[in-house]
Amino acid sequence: MKRIEAPSSSRNDGLTWRLAIAAATLLLGCAGQPLAPPPDPGRAAPGSLRETPLGAVTGTDARYGGYTWRGIPYAAPPTGAMRWRAPQAPVPWRPATLTARDFGPPCPQFASQFGGINDIPAGTLTGQEDCLTLNVYSPAFAPDRVPKGEARLPVMVWIHGGGNSIGTSSFYDGSRLATEQDVVVVTVNYRLGTLGWLRHPKLNGPLGPLDRSGNFGTLDLIRALEWVRDTIGAFGGDPENVTIFGESAGGHNVFTLLVSPLARGLFHRAIVQSGGSWEEPTAFAENLIDDPEPGDRFSSGELLLHLIQKQGRADDRGTAKLVLASMSSEDVDQLLRKLTIEELFGAYSDAGIGMYRSPRVFSDGVVLPPVPVAQVLNDPMWVADVPVILGSNRDEQKVFSLFDPRYAKVYFGFYPVLRDEHAYQRDTGIVSRSWKLAGVDFPASQLAQIHPGEVFTYRWDWDEEPTILTARLSRLLGATHAFEIPFVFGHFDLGPRGNLAFSRSNQAGREALSAAMRAYWASFARDGAPGDGGGRYPSWTPWNPSAERDMLLDTPADGGIRMTRDSETIEDLADEILADKSFEDDRARCLAIAFVADDAHAFWGEAGFERVGGGRCAPFDMHELIEAYRAD
Repeated sequence: MKRIEAPSSSRNDGLTWRLAIAAATLLLGCAGQPLAPPPDPGRAAPGSLRETPLGAVTGTDARYGGYTWRGIPYAAPPTGAMRWRAPQAPVPWRPATLTARDFGPPCPQFASQFGGINDIPAGTLTGQEDCLTLNVYSPAFAPDRVPKGEARLPVMVWIHGGGNSIGTSSFYDGSRLATEQDVVVVTVNYRLGTLGWLRHPKLNGPLGPLDRSGNFGTLDLIRALEWVRDTIGAFGGDPENVTIFGESAGGHNVFTLLVSPLARGLFHRAIVQSGGSWEEPTAFAENLIDDPEPGDRFSSGELLLHLIQKQGRADDRGTAKLVLASMSSEDVDQLLRKLTIEELFGAYSDAGIGMYRSPRVFSDGVVLPPVPVAQVLNDPMWVADVPVILGSNRDEQKVFSLFDPRYAKVYFGFYPVLRDEHAYQRDTGIVSRSWKLAGVDFPASQLAQIHPGEVFTYRWDWDEEPTILTARLSRLLGATHAFEIPFVFGHFDLGPRGNLAFSRSNQAGREALSAAMRAYWASFARDGAPGDGGGRYPSWTPWNPSAERDMLLDTPADGGIRMTRDSETIEDLADEILADKSFEDDRARCLAIAFVADDAHAFWGEAGFERVGGGRCAPFDMHELIEAYRAD
């Protein structure tokens, strides 16, 4: 639709804006809530010595009490010949003692504050391939007082988000959750992007099915859970009571572990925060864009054509195709393994927030089912028999749209002024609701068929960010994507810009909501149900299609924590869009529905798009609508 220009009052002269931004920066600096200072990581904490099957390890005092052990290797380095191979067990370090003082390096990625890397310029290539490490947080037990047997503590394994192309475990501090709730928290690095997910018929050909699967990031997470099974007892954790939890791509990875036969028995509860259940067909991941069964424009086949031309072995795409066809499996394997990280990542473009496009997470039939996850969520042959929490944030999309030039003019790189607030609220609301449909409502309805009484859902509604100058963050961001993570950990750190949402004025409310969420999450980890959070909060009942379904998580100022029936169907949403007269025409309405259908492609997709409204969108091709919008 047409976008009106920003109001004239927003077009101040440069000097005025520089003064305004300086004032805003000062104001925000005063308003932000300081983090608890970290302890000195330079010395081992007395009492942190632990004897593991791989050798002794010492940790440090953690930020919120207890101990932390950082940078423990859970797999052998995936470097050299081990690049694009299934992870292997780490080499024991005994008789030496491992000083687990420093976080391991992030896996290779483009730096981004959204991924937790703030100390170098955004977009800079950073990280190391030798990155398969994890961090452990536990209460401060002396070595001879570590819980044993039935007294061992529940274990919570956190899988970070970031589109499976950015992120690092060091961004998340598990010490407050661990010490306050008597659990052991583990945060994990795993291979990302093209190093974590790549498959081609001429790569890894003579090796086993795990190496050929291409799902190396998924296999890393399974290896980390094997480490937890074998080792977490040394830290007081119970290997028979492990909860996996993750947000966004981390939540998607939780879905994949739920249906992976290789992960069966390695965890016992699962929490999906703002996740989804999407996978790529193997042909999409491998083929060329002009093959009879087309691949993605960043498929492994297209990557190889790019590299062949980049290395001067062909002058154009047609010649590169001939060169690739003549190459043996050994030639392709050698070409890819000899690449430096700089050469490999040179084939991709940072999208502005560090993430880049490449196919990832494949329906390979070995690590994961041969069909999309969403198609097997009601099949007990595939789905692990464990309780599940599924949830989303009311305004998921806003953080992604706020700096989109279609919706806002952005001054000085970070101060947005909306062009059309109605369109912004309408469009972000549609996408956020479709996110919930695809990531919460539909999966809950499927999982509840085989695990009745063991599926719990929530919607997170906190929107008490401050107003800065004329920017009402509560309206611009609201309950947006990823903002619930600090509430789960009780560690309010979303990076320099994200932390502007956390002020002294909203501290009391968010601390109260955070305490409730930590209690619910830990109760679920202990008992397989969030219950009443240990007796202090409203009872969170299982998902039920004929009763209140979702726990609404909010502060007392906005109605508090309460069960609500906040569910709809995708058809309801599509009909509402078709009836909305604020769209310019049916093309604009069908574009909105195309994004909904794309989010829900595994259970609605093109067929649902074409039949909506008695066929009103049938004249349009949903993929062409989306591609034209993205190219605009």
